[in-house]
Amino acid sequence: MTFQIVAAVAVFVAAYVFIATEKLPRVLVALGGAALMIVIGATDDATAFFSEDTGIDWNVIFLLLGMMIIVGILRQTGLFEFLAIWAAKRAGGRPFRIMVMLVVITALLSAFLDNVTTILLIAPVSLLVAQRLGKSPVPFLLAEVFASNIGGTATLIGDPPNLIIGSRGSLSFNDFVVNLAPVIVVLLVVLVGLCRVMFRSTFAFDADRAARVMALHEREAIRDRRLLVKSLVVIGLVLVGFVTSTLTGLAPAVVALLGAGLLFLLARLEPRKVFGDVEWETLLFFAGLFIMVGSLVHLGVIDAVGQAAKSAVGDDYLGASIALLGGSALFSGIVDNIPFVATLAPLVHDLVADGGPAARPLWWALALGADLGGNLTAVGASANVVMIGIAKRNGHAISFWQFTKYGAIVTVVTVGLCVPYLWLRYFLV
Repeated sequence: MTFQIVAAVAVFVAAYVFIATEKLPRVLVALGGAALMIVIGATDDATAFFSEDTGIDWNVIFLLLGMMIIVGILRQTGLFEFLAIWAAKRAGGRPFRIMVMLVVITALLSAFLDNVTTILLIAPVSLLVAQRLGKSPVPFLLAEVFASNIGGTATLIGDPPNLIIGSRGSLSFNDFVVNLAPVIVVLLVVLVGLCRVMFRSTFAFDADRAARVMALHEREAIRDRRLLVKSLVVIGLVLVGFVTSTLTGLAPAVVALLGAGLLFLLARLEPRKVFGDVEWETLLFFAGLFIMVGSLVHLGVIDAVGQAAKSAVGDDYLGASIALLGGSALFSGIVDNIPFVATLAPLVHDLVADGGPAARPLWWALALGADLGGNLTAVGASANVVMIGIAKRNGHAISFWQFTKYGAIVTVVTVGLCVPYLWLRYFLV
């Protein structure tokens, strides 16, 4: 067992170094690392493919697949071109105003959809807006993925880790809104200010390009009105399915796949047009990443770290909340926040059960740290991986370090602001 633990940690660290340095394609590194985990016995095929706790999270994989298919079909209607022209005209062709609009829209959508779905919907709009303005889409895409991770923190259904926390802590949708939405509004305003500084070179105004944008007619961008109506109806049904999933018992992944299948039947498009927009490399990267992290969970590595933290807490729940906030942000930025929260949630549950109401803020510290920490690196959250895949597919590769350069700033500032929030809200008596 000792050999397996050492070998598994070595494989994970090496894989992360390769992903960070981009010496090899990330999908190759993830799948190669997953294969090595099986070879050294850190996991096995049954655990990797069928374990709910330490294997591939098929809910995430199939949710992504279903939404990629839906967005691929929707792209055929010209809706994204319509939205791009509409947004650019409403902002007078000024890049910063457009970014603010897209950031606010992304954050709001992420609060009621999951942030991955939001990025799948909003990224194509950003690519087209940037093209019309003659700007690089990278700053817009980065701002939006930061907004999606921040906005998704506000609700139970906004970010996958929140679903895990809500289930473990018996926390309702309203619990999340009341406890997290106030600080998220503040953080969103702060993000807009950070974007103004970080991407200031992007906001140069070009009067000629703006004039050409203002002369465009957005309605002319719609290529297939009948398919647009069908797509919007299906997307509406999918959103209803997401919101009511706790009542119907249908997992979001099942809802997404049902919606994708229904729209595929209604659209009657050639399969290559539908499946050609699926980010297969992204899905395979997720699968490999889940297996590698799941192997560490399976061997008890992450659990050992959590137990050590548990023994150090004592009755100092303010200190524990701050430590959990910072630690969750750091580790979630490194190992992806979904498996991290899945591992830590049982430990927090025990702490809250022992400490009673005084320990309840630990849930909000975990949610804030894990969700906001997802902005730290390119692999910190599912939305990051999806956005980078979309950017690469459209000829705008975003390196690991390019993402981290901006993501680290956003994470440090937003997580730092959560410290006084937790203190003032729960411990200043």
